[in-house]
Amino acid sequence: MACQQQLLDDARAAYHRLMTGKSVREVRDQNGETVTYTVANAAKLAAYIAQLEAECAKANGRRHIGPLGMIF
Repeated sequence: MACQQQLLDDARAAYHRLMTGKSVREVRDQNGETVTYTVANAAKLAAYIAQLEAECAKANGRRHIGPLGMIF
C-alpha cells in the first residue's frame, strides 16, 4: 500500500491532542470512516499510527522499527 502521509500526519496530531487533553478525538481512517478515540483506547490510535508509519517506510524502501523493536 502507498504511503498515506496526510493520514499519518492527521493521526499523529490527533494522538498529540488526545494525550494533552485538547482533542476532539476523531480521525478519518484510510477507508474514509471517522473513528472517535478516547484516552481508554489511545493504544488503538497508536497502533494505527504504527501501521501508517510501516506503510510509509515500506513505500519509501526503508525498514520500519515498531514500538517493540520489531523490524517490519
